[in-house]
Amino acid sequence: MTNLLTWPLAPVRATVALAEQIRRQAEAEYYDPARIRLQLEQIDALRESGQLDPEQAAIWEDELVSRLSARREET
Repeated sequence: MTNLLTWPLAPVRATVALAEQIRRQAEAEYYDPARIRLQLEQIDALRESGQLDPEQAAIWEDELVSRLSARREET
């Protein structure tokens, strides 16, 4: 009987479950140490080539290091 009453909510539950899975995947990529290291290397290359000014590079590097630190604190 309960299944019959909650059946109309099945699409909503599936959507919520999918959104949660997407959120987990996005967070995993956002905090991935290998990805962060690659981005730091890219920032360094842009700074060295003159395509990125040192101030902006420092801001981006601080953000990436913060992400890396936040991930380590969670584990």
